[in-house]
Amino acid sequence: MFNNDRLLVLLLLLALLGACLWVLLPFASALFWAAVLAFASWPLMRLLTARLNGRESVAAGLLTAGWVILVAVPLLLFGFNLVDYIRELTGLINTLRLEGLPPPPEWLAGMPLFGDELVDLWRTVDQQGLALFATLKPYLGQVGNWLLARSAKLAGGMLELALSLVLVFFFYRDGPRLERFVQSLLTRLIGERAEHYLELVAATVQRVVNGVIGTAAAQSALALIGFWIAGVPGALLLGLLTFALSLIPMGPPLAWIPATAWLVWQGDYGYAIFLGIWGMFVISGVDNVLKPYLISRGGNLPLVVVLLGVFGGIYAFGFMGLFLGPTLLAVAYSLLSDWVSEARPAELPASPAPRREAGEERVS
Repeated sequence: MFNNDRLLVLLLLLALLGACLWVLLPFASALFWAAVLAFASWPLMRLLTARLNGRESVAAGLLTAGWVILVAVPLLLFGFNLVDYIRELTGLINTLRLEGLPPPPEWLAGMPLFGDELVDLWRTVDQQGLALFATLKPYLGQVGNWLLARSAKLAGGMLELALSLVLVFFFYRDGPRLERFVQSLLTRLIGERAEHYLELVAATVQRVVNGVIGTAAAQSALALIGFWIAGVPGALLLGLLTFALSLIPMGPPLAWIPATAWLVWQGDYGYAIFLGIWGMFVISGVDNVLKPYLISRGGNLPLVVVLLGVFGGIYAFGFMGLFLGPTLLAVAYSLLSDWVSEARPAELPASPAPRREAGEERVS
């Protein structure tokens, strides 16, 4: 039984731990992403440290600069381009409100079955444009408020990203000491299996990162192909932006939807339809197939568990759930597997058949 002094010390330690968690709570997201980035690229940190003769601070600075170039710079360029897209979209809406729609394109009338109906619909919308804008006017304020809220949330996310890129330097530099601390803590809590579960978490996070980066690379390549075919200017820059936006849920449409709107504004309706279909079913659709496959590849976790971990984790925890979901299910799956294997009774060896003495006859 606890004596009073030991109980008081335990309560004080719990209160101290709760206060520390309360202080770190506003930075939980930034700390999480910094830990994920450092954890996923730790083999590169070891290699770079060895090449630099053990200078960990220099290696940490170089890797942090690499993350800034890879992630922060494309997002910053996207912010500047987004302002231009919004300005062009505002001009398009004002032009449509004052001058109406342009004449219907020739290919629209040539469409089989519905060509004439689509042309009539085009002219009807053009003639009733003022009434249409008057009808939509009460909803424009709501759309503006929604965009303002999403812009504020996006700005907050970019600030968290910048803070995580600062914190990742310290995770790189102090990584070995943090690893020894976590391993000793888990060893004290769960004993000899601590190293096994650390390896399990490491492998799961590594596969998730490979799935996210691999999917982002595939989406950026497909987006680059679509932008080149459609003749969108700055296709390479938009491809890099697609890579950065693929790291967040529903990010790639923020690259190809404005490009599609620009094509509509330029009157290239055929390429606009192509890019819209390409973006919806190819660029954004590959995320639902390639990411779960890459995450489940090379591990003993069933694919259905991976799918539940990815989508359920995103639903429960937001973007952090992309890593937390599969990791939690992997640890739970391993714990249950170990518990079932330990609870299974050992099979008794079969008793050997009695030996027949020499000369003994078989009784019929």
